[in-house]
Amino acid sequence: MANNYPNLTRAFTRSAVGIAIFLIVLALGAGCMTTTVVSGEAGVRYTPFGGTDLSQTYGEGLNVHAPWVDVIKYDVRVQEKLEDMAVLSSNGLNIGMDVSVRWRPESAQLPQLHTTYGRDYYTKLIQPELRSAAREVVGQFTPEELYSTRRAELQGMIEQQMMLAVEGRFVLIDAVRIRDLELPQQIQLAIQNKLEEEQEAERYEFTIQKERLEAERKKIEAEGEAEYQRIITASLTQQFLRFKGIEATQQLANSPNSKTVIVGGGGDGLPLILGGQ
Repeated sequence: MANNYPNLTRAFTRSAVGIAIFLIVLALGAGCMTTTVVSGEAGVRYTPFGGTDLSQTYGEGLNVHAPWVDVIKYDVRVQEKLEDMAVLSSNGLNIGMDVSVRWRPESAQLPQLHTTYGRDYYTKLIQPELRSAAREVVGQFTPEELYSTRRAELQGMIEQQMMLAVEGRFVLIDAVRIRDLELPQQIQLAIQNKLEEEQEAERYEFTIQKERLEAERKKIEAEGEAEYQRIITASLTQQFLRFKGIEATQQLANSPNSKTVIVGGGGDGLPLILGGQ
């Protein structure tokens, strides 16, 4: 029995080593057969034997697959990038622009996006289409229009053209925003001077209109006063004045203030009033 201990020990050692090797291989194999796709990402399945799987997109979480399968992960959230570019206006002047574009890849079409453009699809698809749309649209405007009145229209036209350009190409454009427009210095000064002159002309026109309305008001007021005086003058006959004088005399006679009334003392036959407080 004593001679069997070494054999048992060797057998046990070989078994333990075999189990350890199996566990290591199993652990390594299990690691190669899983891929974790984090929140906001999606994966594309690729194998050396069949290429890219166009029918399936890996979603978030732990995905189990064969060791020879490669999972290429994409960010499928809304993304934004700012582009600094130089374009020409309708009269050939150089315009500097800072334009941002927001987009996201279509998750269901991610395998097609991968096989068509790859992970650098922004530089192959979105960036050149944005620059092309900006050049084409800005070329329809003068610097004055870009600087003042039609900037919102310019932005909307670029955004619409971008959406049409990438339609059916596995990405969605969320928005295009013009962050800044830079005109040549002399053009900016000329536009500002022109705007100031227009504002001054509008103020001058407002002042003229105000004075015109005031003159019209005074004219109407004077005409009303003249008409009033004409009516009053026409009604002041000798008989009317004598009647009003007699009426006033009666009121004075009834007044408690001391006075002397001489009837018929006036040249026009009206009473004279002497004394009084």
